[in-house]
Formats: sequence, C-alpha cells, structure tokens
Amino acid sequence: MSDTEKTANEVLMSDLAAAAGGGGGMKRAVRMAPKLAFRNLFHDRLSLIVTLTGIVFSVVLVAVQCGLYLGSEQTIARVIDQTDADIWIVPLGTQSFDDPSIMPGQEKYAALSVPGVASVENLLVGFSKWRKPEGGSTTILLVGSDWNTGGLAPWNLVDGTLDDLSAPFTVAVDKSYFNDLGIKKLDDTAEINETKVRVAAVSTEIRSFTTLPYVFTKRETALALLDASASEASYTLVKVAPGADVETVRADLAKRLPDAEVMRTAGFRKRSLDYWLFQTGAGAALIAGALLGLIVGVVIVAQTLYSSTKDHLNEFATLRALGASGSYIHQVILLQAMISAVIGYTIGMLLSLLVIWSSRGSTLNIVMTPGLAGFLFAVTIGMCAIAAVSAIFKVTRIDPAGVFSR
Repeated sequence: MSDTEKTANEVLMSDLAAAAGGGGGMKRAVRMAPKLAFRNLFHDRLSLIVTLTGIVFSVVLVAVQCGLYLGSEQTIARVIDQTDADIWIVPLGTQSFDDPSIMPGQEKYAALSVPGVASVENLLVGFSKWRKPEGGSTTILLVGSDWNTGGLAPWNLVDGTLDDLSAPFTVAVDKSYFNDLGIKKLDDTAEINETKVRVAAVSTEIRSFTTLPYVFTKRETALALLDASASEASYTLVKVAPGADVETVRADLAKRLPDAEVMRTAGFRKRSLDYWLFQTGAGAALIAGALLGLIVGVVIVAQTLYSSTKDHLNEFATLRALGASGSYIHQVILLQAMISAVIGYTIGMLLSLLVIWSSRGSTLNIVMTPGLAGFLFAVTIGMCAIAAVSAIFKVTRIDPAGVFSR
C-alpha cells in the first residue's frame, strides 16, 4: 500500500472512530455518511477518473444519440409542420414528403367542390439535377409553391426575401448545403435540369433527412424546370373552413378521390416518421447506440465501485464492528455513486452541448431539450445506483468479527 493510501485510510479510520464514539453514537455517524463517502471516493484519484470517464462517455453518447433521434424527428416532419394545412392529398403509396410523385391534377378542383373546404393549394415537388457553377452535379429536391396564396414558403431566411423569389428562375437554398451545391453566396448562379437559375434567397437550418438539399422556388418556375403541366401536383394542401369537421371533410374527399390518399396532417406526419425512423431502421440504430452507451457506462462504473469497495473492506468491517448497520454502509456506497453521477453528468452535459454547438450550421441536426436533459440526469442517477448494487452485495457479506483477527 502506498504512503498516500495509508494516510487516506488512517484519516478514514479516525473519522469512523469519531463517528461511532461519543454521545451522538450512530446518529452522528449517519450525519457523517456524506463525508465518509466523499473521502472514500476522492482518496483514490485514478479510480475516480476511471469512474467519471465511464459516466461521461455514457452521458455524451446517450445525449448525442437521443439528440440525433429528436433532431431526426424534427427534420423529417419540419416541412409538414411548416404548413397550415389540415388535410394532405398525396399519391397512392407515398411514404413521406421526400417520396414525391406526380398526381394527374384534378385533385384541387375536386377538393374545392367539397363543402367545408376553405382553400386548396398545390405543391410541386420533384428530384432534379443541380449543375454546380464550377462543374459537377448533384441531386436536389425541388419544391415549387405559391406561398402568397397559402402554400409552403421557405423559412428562416437570412439573406434575400420572399419578394426576391418573384423574379423568374430564382431559387432559395439553405446555407448548410452551400458546399454540396457548389455555391458560396447570394446571387450565385447554377443550373437545374439544364436551365440557369439564380440564388435569390438563403435560409438556415432547413435540412432534409435524406441529406438531399431542398431548393425552393415559385410554382411557375418549378413547372418549367420539371416540365410539368399547369394542373399537375405532387401534394394538394387543403385548409378546412372554421366550424367544419376535419374528419368529415377528409372522408368526403376520400370518396371523391379513389386514386389518391387523403390524410389528416397528423396522419401524414406520423407515416413519415414511422417510415424513416422504423421501416428504414434509422431510428433503431440510434436507439441501439443510446443503449450501448448505457451498458458501457453501467459496466465501467460498477467495476470501479466494486474495486473501490473491495479495497476498503477492512474499513467497512470496522464500521460493522463499531455497530454500524448494513443500511448505513449501503448509504455510504450509494452516496459515492451519486457524487460520481452528479460530477460525471455535469462534465458529460458540458461536452454534449459543445458537440451540439459545433454541429450548428451543418446538415447534422442534434437537439437538446430541457426534457431530454432531465431524462439524462435521471438515467445517470439510475445507472450509478444500479452500478452500486454489485459493491453493496460485496459489503453485505462482510463478517464484522474479521476486523479483530487482523
């Protein structure tokens, strides 16, 4: 045993004797439980570092994976949430907004004839070829809409305005996709399907889950770029009049449009989330990563607490010989775990926030909410409490008489 460990143990033993002796008896010992736990934990700095490393690794991994999951949900549903439509008319078999096809075109007029419909707007969405100014090309998702009459407008504009997009063959792109699109600033030009376009507006944080850049433009421009007829649309957005029953209107529309699917906005949103997060396995991978972080954290913390308890069996045996109950010793061990949890959580959250901050402006969307932060704290406390069980089992088998045989 090193001189440092001897000194620490001597101090600990004197504290134990002081706690058990005197008029206060074990009541005083109970009050000293946090002090004993603190000294027991911090006298071996290497073990503490290993414990905190496991907790921090677990917190960061779970925070990033859960943040990615929440960010993926936001990204998938962002376009749908951005509209004020009550009902979506989509082509049969459409799984999400990023899975567009073209409908014949009678959907808008059929919807306008249904009682209870306040307004109808067509969206034209299609995959297109973007040719970069300096050569090379990439695939984009072109979104055409008449936002002046209630359609889908690009949001979070940081350069340019919606009025600037009124000019022919102008588009809005997101700043996070500048590198992918080969552009650098407002007013840069490129080609979409061999037609020259100008960047008239720049947005921020409009990302797609498929990583294909969204490019917004007026519906008239999209019709020309996608070579579509004036009546064709990928999605038809229906706004229900005040006082009308949304489900009644939806059912009426479904009867009139047997060759399309008519869904309430919440239903289309849920279908999109289910498809990308579960049917593709993306959500399962994120959840599996979070569970892996928890398992690794529990194993590392459990092993470290067990080793620390094993190294101090003589001290715990002394406590038992002095009359300390098993619950008191369990309290000391659990306090060690809780102290480790609080310190590890604090460091882990700071690192997680740093990771989230550094991802801003990229195509990666990691979200941290107060609810997620609270969940992570509860998980960290629970993880360390579970890890302390192995150490408690070891202490439970201590024979108090063993201290007199030393």
